[in-house]
Amino acid sequence: MAHVPDNDPRLPTPRLPTPRFPEAHLPNRHLPDPSLPGPRLPGLHRRGFLVAAGGAAGLGALALAGCAGSRAGADAEGDGKPRRGGRLRAAFAGGGASETLDPHLANLFADAARAKALFDKLADYGPDLSARPRLASAWEPNAALDRWKVSLRKAAFHDGSPVTARDVLYSYRRIADPRKAFRAKASLEPIDLKASRALDERTVEFVLTRPTAEFPNVLAAFGAYIVPDGAQDFDHKPVGSGPFRCVSFSPGKSAVFRRNDDYWDGAPYLDELEFVVANEESARVNALLGGQVEYAHELNPATARAHEGRGRIRIVRLRNSAMQAFAMKTDRPPFDDKRVREAFFLIADRKELVDGALSGAGEIGNDLFGKGYEYYAGSLPQREQDLGRARHLLKQAGAERLKVALDTSPVAAGFTEAATIFRDQAARAGVTIEIKTGSKDSYWTDILDSGTLCCYRSGAMPIESHVSQRLLTGSTTNATHWRHRDFDALYQQAQSTKDKKDRAAVYARMQRRLYVEGGFLVWGFADWIVGTARSVRGVERRAPANSLDWARFDKVWLA
Repeated sequence: MAHVPDNDPRLPTPRLPTPRFPEAHLPNRHLPDPSLPGPRLPGLHRRGFLVAAGGAAGLGALALAGCAGSRAGADAEGDGKPRRGGRLRAAFAGGGASETLDPHLANLFADAARAKALFDKLADYGPDLSARPRLASAWEPNAALDRWKVSLRKAAFHDGSPVTARDVLYSYRRIADPRKAFRAKASLEPIDLKASRALDERTVEFVLTRPTAEFPNVLAAFGAYIVPDGAQDFDHKPVGSGPFRCVSFSPGKSAVFRRNDDYWDGAPYLDELEFVVANEESARVNALLGGQVEYAHELNPATARAHEGRGRIRIVRLRNSAMQAFAMKTDRPPFDDKRVREAFFLIADRKELVDGALSGAGEIGNDLFGKGYEYYAGSLPQREQDLGRARHLLKQAGAERLKVALDTSPVAAGFTEAATIFRDQAARAGVTIEIKTGSKDSYWTDILDSGTLCCYRSGAMPIESHVSQRLLTGSTTNATHWRHRDFDALYQQAQSTKDKKDRAAVYARMQRRLYVEGGFLVWGFADWIVGTARSVRGVERRAPANSLDWARFDKVWLA
């Protein structure tokens, strides 16, 4: 279900694909892990995928294998002085026997966290989803923005060999292999990898197929990890440049990593890090409460409320991690009339939706993606419910007794609740909404082209990525069917504008238009919730899921 855009740089309209980052589909599942003390955890139920709005392709089966071979500090207010030592056990939902340590095949949150521990990218996303240097120490474009020179910092792989420009080019060419289906392939599409070259051991010149002002976002793409030149076997002897080295890996069960004392960004505080697979949320919570693990990923709001402030565990909320919305198809009745779209914007009581569908674990939205992110148009007035104005607009549009179907599914937490709440809100404006509950297995594919109104959500990504992936005429995951050549031209203008202030002005202009007549009714932004033992310190709280400091175990310590 992970959609790989079919992009062609020769098209007259830009089709600039960007990474689909891990997103919460809130799985409920777990696998037995005999390495844990106490009761064994029950079997796998379903898989939690990482994509922004959809699932991910299955991975090949693996056998048990042995393995050989930013920020200045955590959000540690009140956490005391960091101390070294100990093993932290982190419980994630997993993917069964198909799990892999190949960082280019990462699809699950567990995959992404393991890849981050073993490998590095050239860049990664900060808390505002702007690209931050990692293995790259600097980048500089030419005047035309179609060639970028990237300098590498001094770093080494686990086997002691230096990270070089050859490794970078090998990694990107491996990802772009047309015979493979690696996650970052679409994100690297703007790069002409045949023309790109190593200028010296630590300098790469990337040649692009078109001007790309936001090229650092490509370097930070989900799955765009750097591996040694020629590396292919990642499940027996994975060699990366990350903060931990692999000790053992049992797909669907556990992975044990040991501190890399020579890590370029400073050795981790922990001696060892163990990833434990526990697929049901209840299993992760019980393991945390029972002292079997010290970190439990992906908790639901009800669990957080039940345990927050009770003294047994700590609850960490990662704000602005998932956009919550209704998507209106702008190319078909009734939403081909912008007055109807505006009326629906005004029908929504956003606080009621956040309180009811998200159990209060989030904040209200304002019909734009990326609240708090780089380029976000935060100066636009916050929309409030106005049923009188909504009725007036519907009357103008000849839609006074409008009836419309709303597609939803239990594929994501809060979807069915949001549909019910919005149905009742719409009734007060004279609109009848029929809720249609679709299949969890095909929902994300079904809503791309069918229906007129659906529940929608997205994980964290740069605003530029959201636009290029979902709002251009050629975007392949354009759920609102927003297709306007003049809007495409504005995006192209932004990508051709070198001055950041001028580029921000173009993005602001684009967002003002979407605010007035776009197809996304963005009612909220959900928190991403993790739980930790009280002994765990240094977990960053200002890190949306998928950003650099999410699951940043090299900066965590045990008190």
